[in-house]
Order: sequence, then structure tokens, then C-alpha cells
Amino acid sequence: MPASPEAVGTPTEDAPRLSPGPSSDLSRPALLDGEPAREFERGAASWYGPGFHGRLTASGERYDMNAFTAAHRTLPFGTMVRVHSLVNGREVDLRITDRGPFSRNRIIDVSRAAAAELGMLGLGFKEVVLLVPDSTPAVAVAPPPPVRKSRRSARRTPVPRVR
Repeated sequence: MPASPEAVGTPTEDAPRLSPGPSSDLSRPALLDGEPAREFERGAASWYGPGFHGRLTASGERYDMNAFTAAHRTLPFGTMVRVHSLVNGREVDLRITDRGPFSRNRIIDVSRAAAAELGMLGLGFKEVVLLVPDSTPAVAVAPPPPVRKSRRSARRTPVPRVR
């Protein structure tokens, strides 16, 4: 039985955690009450920490760099996501509480605590796979943020005067 939206979006410290659960297929771990997971996205993960600690996130919660949370461009707030490192095989279960990352080549920003679990504090980023419960809406991956125009292209084109 799929987890209710209330269970997935519970913004408490004891929010539901992804768990291996009973699954005969190890490539598809079970999430939240035995619900199967699906691969959502692959790419680079980065982490954010001290500079944002205590500030409000897009969901209205205060960011705690020691909590297991993350920022994603499109996943609904409260969604549980399993981040699996393609480099060292480590995994961590996180709750989406913020929007980002705002770097074109990243798919998720994880908290400092999550980065420590994934072994990415030194380098700052890792190649990962995001797994979400099957009941998570299939939202389109947002396009990367727009590139800022250079000063030259931002200048106005002269408009010819009519006499």
C-alpha cells in the first residue's frame, strides 16, 4: 500500500526514513512501508552547510546542516529520497526541504551531515543516483537556471530615430 502524502511530507525530526524493507530484488530497494523505489535522476550532488545554517529554506523550515535534508529543483517538499553514491556505494536517506541547486551541473544539494555520510566533504561533490518512492509524482526535471547575460549582450540595441 503506498504511503499517504501526509506520511511522506511530515516535516518532523522523526520523519519517515527510507528503509531497505523486504525485497527480493536488491536493485529496487523498498521505501516507506515496503513501497518500491524507482530511479528518478542521475548526476552530481553537492553539499551546503555553514553559510546557510539557521536560514529559512524554501519550505519555510530553518536549515540545519546537521539534519538529513536536501535541496532539489522539482521534487515536492517532504519527499523522501535515497541518494546513492556511484563512486563509493554509500547511501543516505534525505527529506527535501529546499530548492536548488543553482549550479547547472548539479542535481541535488545535500546537508553537511548527508555529505559526511556519503564521504563527499573533502571534494565537495559526487556522482549519485536519486531513488524515490513509486508514488512520487513524475515531475519533469527542471531546465538548468538561465545563464546570466554578459554586459555586452545586456546593452540595448540602438533604436533608429525617425525624422
